[in-house]
Order: sequence, then C-alpha cells, then structure tokens
Amino acid sequence: MRKLIAFDDDTFDKLKQLGRDRMATIQELADEAFTDLLRKHGIPVDLKDALRRSASLSQTSTKRKTASNPLRKARP
Repeated sequence: MRKLIAFDDDTFDKLKQLGRDRMATIQELADEAFTDLLRKHGIPVDLKDALRRSASLSQTSTKRKTASNPLRKARP
C-alpha cells in the first residue's frame, strides 16, 4: 500500500544523508522507524511476533490459574 508522507526540506535532507551513510533507502529507514514505533507501543509487527506474544500470554494465565488453585492434600 502506498501512502504519501510530507517532510520539510531540512528533515528530508537529513534522512537522505542518513540513508547515504548507512547505504539504505528512505523506504528502509521508514520501515525501521515504524517497526520501532509499533514495538514501543506493544503492537506485534508480524505474525511471528504476534504468535510469540500470544503464547507468552497464555503461559502467564496458566501460571496464575495453578497458583490460585493449589492441589488439595489427600486425607489419611
């Protein structure tokens, strides 16, 4: 999907220079920036990340259930 983003001249010049220094395109810089922003706010970036988060949430809920319902002791 294509979207148009506007930059002021100074910012765009700095992005172009950063791209040259890192041998990256503006698109690669934007992808990296948006990925970092999503991670900062706890939003899964791709399917693998979403599955990893889902698995860790289910393990956490399982641990809570076992901690709140200890095994009953057998009567002699």
